[in-house]
Amino acid sequence: MIRQRLTITGVVQGVGFRPFVYGLALDHALTGFVGNDSGGVFVEVEGPEAAVEAFRAGLVNHPPPLAHIESVTVEALAPNGDSEFRIVHSEAQATRNTLISPDICICDDCLREIFDPANRRYHYPFTNCTHCGPRFTIIRDIPYDRPLTTMAAFPMCPACQREYEDPRDRRFHAQPNACPVCGPGVWSEVSSQYSVVSGQYSVGGGQYSVGGGQYSVGSGQNSEEIRNTEYTIRNTQLLFQDGKIVAIKGLGGFHLACDATRDEAVQTLRERKGRVDKPFAVMSPDLDTVRKFAHVSEEEATLLTSRERPILLLRKKASEAAEVHLSDLVAPRNQYIGVMLPYTPLHFLLFADLNTPFVVGTSVPGAEAPTTNLSPNFIFPALVMTSANYSDEPIVKDNDEARERLAPLADAFLFHNRDIHARCDDSVIRLLPHSPFTIPNSQFPILLPLRRSRGYAPFPVKLPVKLPPTLGVGGELKATFCLAKDEYAYMSQHIGDMENLETLAAFEAAAAHFEGIFRTTPELIACDLHPGYLSTRWALENPRGIPVVQVQHHHAHIASVMAEHKLSGDAPVIGFSFDGTGYGTDGAIWGGEVLVADYRGFERAAHLKYVPLAGGDLAVKRPYRMALAHLHAAGVAWEDDLPCVAACPLTERKVLLHQLETGFNTVPTSSMGRLFDAVAALAGIRQTVTYEGQAAIEMEALVAAAEGARYTFELNDSSFDAAPVMRAVVEDVRRGVSAHVMAGKFHHAVAELMVAISIRLRQQFSINQVALSGGVFQNVTLLALSAAQLQANGFEVLFHRLVPPNDGGLALGQVMVGALKVEG
Repeated sequence: MIRQRLTITGVVQGVGFRPFVYGLALDHALTGFVGNDSGGVFVEVEGPEAAVEAFRAGLVNHPPPLAHIESVTVEALAPNGDSEFRIVHSEAQATRNTLISPDICICDDCLREIFDPANRRYHYPFTNCTHCGPRFTIIRDIPYDRPLTTMAAFPMCPACQREYEDPRDRRFHAQPNACPVCGPGVWSEVSSQYSVVSGQYSVGGGQYSVGGGQYSVGSGQNSEEIRNTEYTIRNTQLLFQDGKIVAIKGLGGFHLACDATRDEAVQTLRERKGRVDKPFAVMSPDLDTVRKFAHVSEEEATLLTSRERPILLLRKKASEAAEVHLSDLVAPRNQYIGVMLPYTPLHFLLFADLNTPFVVGTSVPGAEAPTTNLSPNFIFPALVMTSANYSDEPIVKDNDEARERLAPLADAFLFHNRDIHARCDDSVIRLLPHSPFTIPNSQFPILLPLRRSRGYAPFPVKLPVKLPPTLGVGGELKATFCLAKDEYAYMSQHIGDMENLETLAAFEAAAAHFEGIFRTTPELIACDLHPGYLSTRWALENPRGIPVVQVQHHHAHIASVMAEHKLSGDAPVIGFSFDGTGYGTDGAIWGGEVLVADYRGFERAAHLKYVPLAGGDLAVKRPYRMALAHLHAAGVAWEDDLPCVAACPLTERKVLLHQLETGFNTVPTSSMGRLFDAVAALAGIRQTVTYEGQAAIEMEALVAAAEGARYTFELNDSSFDAAPVMRAVVEDVRRGVSAHVMAGKFHHAVAELMVAISIRLRQQFSINQVALSGGVFQNVTLLALSAAQLQANGFEVLFHRLVPPNDGGLALGQVMVGALKVEG
């Protein structure tokens, strides 16, 4: 007989790990106990040596599906003669931390239950178990036990308590466990600014007095209240069918939703939200429906149905090939559409015709055999599901906040009363298609995260070195932060654009939450160099007086992709950091940077030759201004036959020329993002934009074979000049070459430029690793072209797989550079 103590770290709380250990111990007839603490799971087992060894092998090799084991340490103990195996109470330890599971989509077992008329959770929108449901968004503190979550307000009924206490039940210690008798409820309310009540539906009144009255819907204390679920769902469906906009409370915040097939509904949502062109995401009930309006590969289907359920960018089907026609206003002038599948019980109920039986693999009383493979009758092929906020602000998460802030946007609300502690927006992913280039130790599909949030956060990035407690506060756009400690970098969920006090408040709340659940107080803060960034000012003025290190923007980008690939930093890489804006060490606006970099420093080996950026944000919103600046720098006259010249009013043209000639209100920029804008404007693709990256996105969608003479940059000792490219595009415009071909030739020119620079730097520095980061590399066409050509020339190419290449991944690089700079 032997006894061992096992300490398991990783994602091992809230994923059914303790019941798994309990069952495994009983299977091997072992005694002892299992429990949680702030560092993970601890186990003591006692029994014959062979049984203990088999137990340990089963634990490591076959953990629960949602668990992720980082380490298992074993300590030999003296046997003490335990008579049984038990689960002990959780222990809190102030200095230890564990990994927290992200929120996970509803599992098949729970989905069967909500559509089984014989099940007590029939049509219950908060059904979950240890294999699915909310985690991160409801956790107030650790260890992960119900009193430390937002479910503390809902005492379990006897039936749920029995499930919770039965080690063989899949709801054993499922902290959000609930049912219609004891759990949260849903109800509808009319917006204070819109009158939608009619004879067809009576939201806020009528038979059930939803939101108040006889049943007092929303308190979740007895089954009578939850009987209004079907009424609430049907009312919401009627609102959609009438072209209304409903604010729906979900897992990590509110969505604004409407019928994605109705032009008038989508147009109203755009007008109210002030969102002119930026695409909306849609939710569809199943893969078969998605395939009726978008192309879905096997790899894309796998990701769409994954437990993370991200928004995935899919290529639209041509109108004549589509069986379902979404409104063109969902994603105007865009070849892609962002699609996700339902991930909560409430989502599935919103799509389902509740009058039609929908039973999946369960028995119905009186039936001779299980009724399986019944197809549900879905009411909608797709609903717009966009974050409920004003542009650039954090997603709204609380009911009172929604009533106040969303009233001008929504006709009605679908509320629930399970509080959201951590707001968490949907994640957005692109897939790199099968390409000519190979990636060592990788399998397709290759994920390129554009927004890392629900389903992924707060799972950490494992670092190549141990760091002291360090907080990286990110940049300005697509704000996230990173809290690093030892070998883990905890990347936050998407917060928003750090341009207003609302986003700053959300940032502060999320950072405090991370410090609590990961038991980490930062000893160092790393921030951007830009003096105008709100995140930089917050860091420099932090009231705790924590030391601050400022990190150059593009250095942080390259350090981010290095850290993701677990590079030690002992040797530098060739780093291409291409984006729209980053504050340079010389005070210029950088963005077309080639760095020879490690974590502790960088050399600016090459950059796009400076051109004047006139008017700041005005140049960003009007790409024709950047086109005129590049033409002026290339010595090309502004003739009206060029689309970008024709788009610029004569008065503005005169002012802009004066600025370029005198330098008044201009700043030099090497931005590759602005060069993409300039070429798009010159080629006649897009002259003004209403959202970040719009011109480049529309140009990428047009890329065709690069026919004819290639565009070529002029490569100098420390810079590369776009003037020859601009002159060549002018010639193509005047020859009537299509925008498709010009877009293809420009993309090839950038890829070939990267290869030429890399070869030169390899000869100079004997470096063979090339790292790609920055928002320009959200462009999968450029990424695939450049990676293919670099690998064909013998380079090892590193790009993002875990965190976004845009500023959403910046904080990871900041903590690496900041901590190692201080360490020296």
